Amino acid sequence: MLKVKVLFVGPCESGKTILANFLTESSDITESSDITKYNPTQGVRILEFENPNVTSNNKGMGCEFELWDCGGDLKFESCWPALMKDAHGVVIVFNADIPSHLKEIKMWYSCFVQQQFLQDAQCLLVAHHKPGSGGDVGNLALTPPLTKLKLVHSNLEENPEEIRMEFVKYLKSIISSVSESRDREEMLIFT
Repeated sequence: MLKVKVLFVGPCESGKTILANFLTESSDITESSDITKYNPTQGVRILEFENPNVTSNNKGMGCEFELWDCGGDLKFESCWPALMKDAHGVVIVFNADIPSHLKEIKMWYSCFVQQQFLQDAQCLLVAHHKPGSGGDVGNLALTPPLTKLKLVHSNLEENPEEIRMEFVKYLKSIISSVSESRDREEMLIFT
């Protein structure tokens, strides 16, 4: 069975945990207290899950996923190298309604994608809209290199299935990349 590790990173109060719980079906988002109450993640939470919509395409194998929900507080920066080890993908989550988050996500991209030599296709940028924010999807002033990334908007109150579909597409692309890499390694062994 193929095992894939994906990191959820981004600034404090961006919605990483709520989103991670929803996408891994770890909690029910209909409970409004879960959505509105802020409780910062201390270090990291690891959520293990399987998704029946995502399999290793070339061999029909199932996939196990580890979603690492990383705390956004910079006091955990010394732990980042350990978190990044063997990561196959990075999802950068930010609160689209907090202007400072647009500046902060450049740092997250630099540390977790560029410095780890991940491809931009291994990164997903999620503009998360909290309940009651209106979910305005226009006018995000992304600057290079962030403009090269796939950007999706998340609004669990108005359209939760949209982010779920985008996340499944992202997982499929990660699986494809991991499978191709594994196949190349196997071919090198045989030659």
